[in-house]
This record gives sequence, C-alpha cells and structure tokens, in this order.
Amino acid sequence: MAYRFYFFCSLSLLLLTHSLSNSQSNQFCEAGIGYGEVGCGLSSSTKLLIKGGTVVNAHHQEVADVYVEDGIIVAVKPDLKVTDDVKVIDATGKFVMPGGIDPHTHLAMEFMGTETIDDFFSGQAAALAGGTTMHIDFVIPVNGSLIAGLESYEEKAKKSCMDYGFHMAITKFDDSVSRDMEIMVKEKGINSFKFFLAYKGSLMVNDELLLEGLKQCKSLGALAMVHAENGDAVFEGQKRMIQLGITGPEGHALSRPPLLEGEATARAIRLAGFVNTPLYVVHVMSIDAMEEIAKARKSGQRVVGEPVVSGLVLDDSGLWDSDFATASKFVMSPPIRAAGHNKVLQGALSNGVLQLVGTDHCVFNSTQKAFGIDDFRKIPNGVNGIEERMHLVWDTMVESGQISVNDFVRVTSTEWYALTVILCYARIFNIYPRKGAIITGSDADIIILNPNSSFEINAQSHHSRTDTNVYEGRRGKGKVEVTIAGGRVVWENNELKVVPGSGKYIEMPPFNYLFSGIDKADASYLSSLNAPVKRSKSTT
Repeated sequence: MAYRFYFFCSLSLLLLTHSLSNSQSNQFCEAGIGYGEVGCGLSSSTKLLIKGGTVVNAHHQEVADVYVEDGIIVAVKPDLKVTDDVKVIDATGKFVMPGGIDPHTHLAMEFMGTETIDDFFSGQAAALAGGTTMHIDFVIPVNGSLIAGLESYEEKAKKSCMDYGFHMAITKFDDSVSRDMEIMVKEKGINSFKFFLAYKGSLMVNDELLLEGLKQCKSLGALAMVHAENGDAVFEGQKRMIQLGITGPEGHALSRPPLLEGEATARAIRLAGFVNTPLYVVHVMSIDAMEEIAKARKSGQRVVGEPVVSGLVLDDSGLWDSDFATASKFVMSPPIRAAGHNKVLQGALSNGVLQLVGTDHCVFNSTQKAFGIDDFRKIPNGVNGIEERMHLVWDTMVESGQISVNDFVRVTSTEWYALTVILCYARIFNIYPRKGAIITGSDADIIILNPNSSFEINAQSHHSRTDTNVYEGRRGKGKVEVTIAGGRVVWENNELKVVPGSGKYIEMPPFNYLFSGIDKADASYLSSLNAPVKRSKSTT
C-alpha cells in the first residue's frame, strides 16, 4: 500500500470510520477490517521549527526558519534557536509555503439523485495529503431555504479534519431569501453567493432572479458568483443529441459547447456591470468564457476568473473513450474542452486574466456514474482534484516556467489580485493574512514542497473514496512532502494523520477589497445622468 492512513483510535472514532463505506484498500485505517496498517494519534507537539527552507509568500521569498506554537506562526527568521521540546523539521533545499486553499468544492452534496462520494472527512483528508489546508464548500439550500441548507451542511461538517468555509447557492429569490442572505453575511460568516445559470429545472435561475440577487449581494458586500452556461440552450442541445442517437458521455460535451459558456459569461458580466457589483466566474473552462473575462477586466470591471485544474491540464478526448466507465469519469459541467483550450487557459492564468485555481471537486464512483449508461443526461456531473491540484499546478505551471514560485502561492493560496495596475494586498474571500501567508501571527497552515521529488497519480493510492481518477497515471515533478494544519503535522513520510472533528469553520467577513470605490463609482454615475429634467407642463 503506497500510503498509510492514521488517526486517533478511540472507540468512537473507530465506530465512525467503520460506518464509512469504501471500496478502496488505501483508505481509512481500521483495526480488523483490512484497510491497512493501524497507527494511532496526531502529532502531539504544539511547538514546531521548520528549519533552513526557502519561505515563499506571494510577494517575496527568503531562506529562513519558521517557528510555530499552538497553531500560530510565531517567528519567521534565519537561524532561530529553540529548546529541546520543539519538534524540528529540516526543510533545507525545499520550499516552505502557505497551505493551499481550494475555493471550489462539493463534499457530501446531494445532486442528480445521489450524493458525492467524498464527505467532509474523506475529502478533506485527501486535500491534506495533497497540500491543501482549507477549502470553501458550497451550501445548497433545502427547498430553497438558506437557513435549512446551512443547518444541513453544519451537520455534515462535524466530521471535518481541516479548516473550511462556506459559499451559499441561491436557487430562487424572494423576500425570505433576501432576509436569509443578510443573516448569512451578518451572522454566519458567509460572504459569497453562487447563482447557477445552468441545470434547468433544478438549480438554474433566470435573469430576473439573477439581477435581484446581484443587487442584494452588492448591498451586503457579498461576492456574487456564477456558474456560467446558458441552461435553456443546454437543454435544447441535450434534446438534439438524443434525437441524433448520441447517448454516451461524448453527448455531454457536444450538448453544451463553448459558445454557450461564453454567452452566459458575457451576460453575467454585463448584468453585474449594470448593477455595478463585483463578479466571480467559477470554473472557467473555455477560451470563449476567458475572452469575455479578459475584455471586462481590460475595461476596468471587477471580475474574477477561476479556472479549475481539470480545465488546465486535460482535454475532452477521454469522453470519446470506447469504455463507458472510463469516458463517464470525465463528465463535468461546464465540460472539459477540446485540446487547445487548456493551453490558452494556462496562458490566461500566467498573465493575470484568470486569478486563482480551484478544483470543483465533486466526485462520484463508477457505480454512480453508471446511472447514465444509456443516457448521458443521467451521468452525475463531477470530477476529482482536491488532492491533485497543488501537484498539477506546480508541474504544469511552475516546472514549465509559465509562473514563478511566488505566483504559485498566489494562485493556490493567497489569491492576490491585480486590478488595473494596482496590486491589492487582500484576499478575495477576506481571510488574508490569517490564511494564505507565512508571516508572524498567521495560522500555521504550511506545506513543505520538494521541487526535486516526483509524484504519480492513480486511483489505488489516492485518498478520495472514489474508485477512479481523471488524472490516472500522470507523473510530474514537485511533491508536497509535509503538510501542517493548525500547527500539527498531518502529512509526513507518506503517512496521513488526521482526526474527524478537528477542523474549524472559518467565518469570512463581507466587503473585500473589490468593493473599494464602488460607492464613488455609483455617485459618479448618478451625477452624470443629467436627469431628471425639469419641464414645465404644457397647456392646451
């Protein structure tokens, strides 16, 4: 077994683990069940010294030691001296960087008649093995209720083993939703709301509801996010494929071509511009969508573009595989595009048109994917990536020379954002510098990456509960050898040491830097109207 999975071996945890179904032999270690070698306990040390590494932040790097105590970074200086009770990790010749933050995941999500196979324990454990120390998941309302949706996800997240935050999806809009949005922002620590322009008949909102949601986001200082595909046209495209007898996974991509992603991206950008509120476009998968974002940003509009790792490194050839199980694992929305789109998206990431890399980790096993063996419309949409993201971005972008080591930190963790020519030292989700930095006072979420070490990805050794991997067999350079979450070593020597319930919910305040100057722009707009015009009433 390539990796061993460790956690506290109290009776309650064994019972919890026993309840987690898993077909893979590399998963949760459990006495007597055959899931591998049993080890007990997290690293007990609350004092750590990372010695001799190159400390990398988004804006600079230096050879220095990092001293951690009680989960907080206490000092970042060369040649620190410590007492004998401090655990020392030698990072000479390696990069010491902030743990990754994945802004786009779907754990334990009920979708298309089933539920994603990774929950808040297995998905987070996989993330930690890959160097990600925080993620932001999407709460799906229950029957349109934001409050009920949040309560459901709070329950799901009780087994978390790393820090997490929440976005909130909006699937309808009325007075009660408007009030609930205010509660989410002011009381629950949620500062972003997602609007689906796709999935007609379930999650999709129309333009009228999107406009109402954009206005409410602006008033609350919350970031509006969109899944940009034209849901009406996709529905028509699906019917067209079925009429043509195209029922396999390739029909998924053919039914929702790039132009429909480009159209919806353009429409969302223009409506956000009409309201004058910032917009975040999730999982940018095509040249068409990227070009709309580039045009908007060039004009000065506040638009953030998020590629996902699958769109950066894969093409759609897998969807045409003759084996259904192989082809169906690549089904996600928007679809993975034809060869060429990925290279252009890489370029857009390197030049700042796109800002940060997510995963849209939303995994279903081969049994679940087989729901659509006779009709691609029934294949649950989603691919893996939460464990693979950091390695693939490093290998694809840094090893190729497209971005620097500092840029790697920016696009995977810190998420700095250039607005015209001004570099804004703040995080998109307003949790910098608590997260995303190795500086005094920040949370001790840290990775040690060896640029000379290699990795290989396969379903037998990954830590997700799914039995397939869309990056199967991929090899590359740059391996996360140590992950530290909350000041504790959770990944070292290919051993994962995590415990359910140890993760913390991170509240995210509203009004990030993207809202700076919005009020002045509104005032300027109003003063430019030269209206209403005073007119004398005509008499007859």
